[in-house]
This record gives sequence, C-alpha cells and structure tokens, in this order.
Amino acid sequence: MDHDEARVKLLDAAEELFYARGIQAVGMDAIRSGSGVSLKRLYQYFPAKGDLVEAYLRRRDERWRRSLVDYVEAHSPGDRVPAVFDWLRGWFSEDDFRGCAFINSFGELGEGAPGVARVAREHKDSVRGHLRAWAGSESLGDQIFALVEGATVIAGITGDPTAADTAKAAAQTLLRAASAG
Repeated sequence: MDHDEARVKLLDAAEELFYARGIQAVGMDAIRSGSGVSLKRLYQYFPAKGDLVEAYLRRRDERWRRSLVDYVEAHSPGDRVPAVFDWLRGWFSEDDFRGCAFINSFGELGEGAPGVARVAREHKDSVRGHLRAWAGSESLGDQIFALVEGATVIAGITGDPTAADTAKAAAQTLLRAASAG
C-alpha cells in the first residue's frame, strides 16, 4: 500500500467512525482496524489524534462545499438560495446523516482543541461567504446562513429532513422582502 492509498484509507475510516460515533468515542486503534493500516503507519501520518481529526474535517469541508456549490451554481442566479435548501433536504435525507460534522466536532471538543475549532470556523466562514454571494448582500446572506445552520441542527437532532423545507420557506420570505424593499 503506497503513501496516498494509506492516507486515504485512514481518512475514510476516520470519517466513517468519527461522524457515526463521535470523536471521543473512537480510539486510534479503531481507526487502524477500520482502515487496515498499521498503528505505526497511522502515527507516521497523524502523530496525534487531533491531527487526524483536523485532516478529516478539512477533507470533509472540501467535498461538502464542492457538492453544495456544484448543485447551487447549476441553477440560475435567482434560484440559487432556494436551491441551497433543496440540496440540504437531500443531505438531511441520507441514511447516515448525523448533523453537521463541524458543529458536532466543535461541540465535543470546543476550544480545548484549537485546531479543530479553527477548521470548524473556517468551514462556517466559507459557507457564509457563498451564501452572501448567492443572496447578493452580506446582511441577507447572514440571515440565510442562520437558517441553514438552524435547519441543519434541527434535522440532526430530530432526524426530520423537512427542516430544510421550513427554512427554505423562511428564506423565500426574506428574499421577497429584500426585493420589495
């Protein structure tokens, strides 16, 4: 197994286990077992568990945002904000949906893991930036961001993907008010 393949296997196992069970509930031995990579090699790539958590979150951020952006930008500019909530509805409906990995990680580790906190903030700042661009203003984008985050938390806790529909209706109300203003 070459360097890249081992790293991918480690990150795949980490993502599956951390997202499903939580970071603190998963030890490095479980990552080793789930990846098929030796513990010695795991620690060569990720000397501390925090390094692995940060790498997992950075990779998840890249894939998650790319999927969202690709979906939303396939729509006309006037339909992009509502499309965000359609994309969220699909994500919330996935069998393995367990809420936001960034909120979950920060909730578990908080400021005690400054690298994880930094990655979570960077993710949220990037999402907010996209929403500001799609909404056409910082203020409206920030309001839409609050709806996205709220819907994600609600869906994560309740398991009900219709939280995206409720937030979409609220976003459409905000968009109408902004265009009438």
